[in-house]
Amino acid sequence: MRNRFILLCLLALATVSAQAQNEKKWYDNIKLSGYGMLQYQGDDKEGDENNSFNLRLLRMILDGKIGDFDWRAQIQGTNSKGPGEPTVQLVDLYTEWVKYKEARVRVGQFKRPFTFENPTHPITQGWYAYADVINRLSGFGDRAGEKSSGGRDIGVQLQGDLFPASDGHRYLHYQVGVFNGEGINTKDKNEHKDIIGGLWVMPVSGLRIGAFGWKGSHGKMLDPVKGTTRNLPLNRYCLSAEWDKDEYTFRAEYLHSQGWAAEGIGSNVIDYSKGDKADGWYVFGIVPVIKSKLHAKARYQCYRPSKCADTQKTMYEVGLNYFITKNLEITSEYARVNDRSLANHDYNFVDIELDFRF
Repeated sequence: MRNRFILLCLLALATVSAQAQNEKKWYDNIKLSGYGMLQYQGDDKEGDENNSFNLRLLRMILDGKIGDFDWRAQIQGTNSKGPGEPTVQLVDLYTEWVKYKEARVRVGQFKRPFTFENPTHPITQGWYAYADVINRLSGFGDRAGEKSSGGRDIGVQLQGDLFPASDGHRYLHYQVGVFNGEGINTKDKNEHKDIIGGLWVMPVSGLRIGAFGWKGSHGKMLDPVKGTTRNLPLNRYCLSAEWDKDEYTFRAEYLHSQGWAAEGIGSNVIDYSKGDKADGWYVFGIVPVIKSKLHAKARYQCYRPSKCADTQKTMYEVGLNYFITKNLEITSEYARVNDRSLANHDYNFVDIELDFRF
């Protein structure tokens, strides 16, 4: 009887130990990370000069893995809120089946598959902000009136990398997704879905040449002429090229949008005075001066909110990024701005940031 009791105890201990090991392995598959960005910014725009310290943003990220599925949950805090938006909000929540590189399926809330720049993290993007044309035509502070959504939406996406080369990179990437079309944390406002996709080739490691398309609509937009609501059609495309290798990054993109604009970010009122077309482009280079320590950068960008020269805004930017450590960085930037929507077109702009990862 005693031996049987001891045997049962040993079996119970073995079971608990096995369960503890399994739980440990499960917890080992979860990673907490994040980053913070502290900012000083100023300009001498005539009649509206300003300079200020700013808490640009804080990101808290949980990444995990369950079998053949990866998942991510990301929360953002910032003091730059749009109309009716909280300062803390969920920006990413998705899971992705990743068993095969040739075909991966992502479901949830995540970055739209549109442009090379949109998916890059703010802390690795290299500049004080994404290019204006990315902000206005990729779902950040979008021209169509969508609230600022960080280039994200809710939906499902299929993507994959095909034709492996001998050095490990793949020659072809494709991605296509179906989305609500209303931005983050928002249900669809009409019966239509946005279709967004991209395709790029990689002839050699580090080089990407691609194109993107976006066909969709923005629901329940108020027509000020008729006094009724209707869907706002949205048709966009992007042409892209990038070299990114050994700390050298060069990128150029052109974006075009067809569809009426809203009165402002977060507005559901159509503004016919802005026209139904907009476009813009940017070109930049970031190169190492001291490898892994100091990078020099230059960017030229232009955005035309009504696809005409009368309203275009152009920026000529130069700067330095200094890495104190791998996870602590100081970025600095000077820009000469020409904004033709202003009475005095030209002014100067500066931005300095202290960014850290954890």
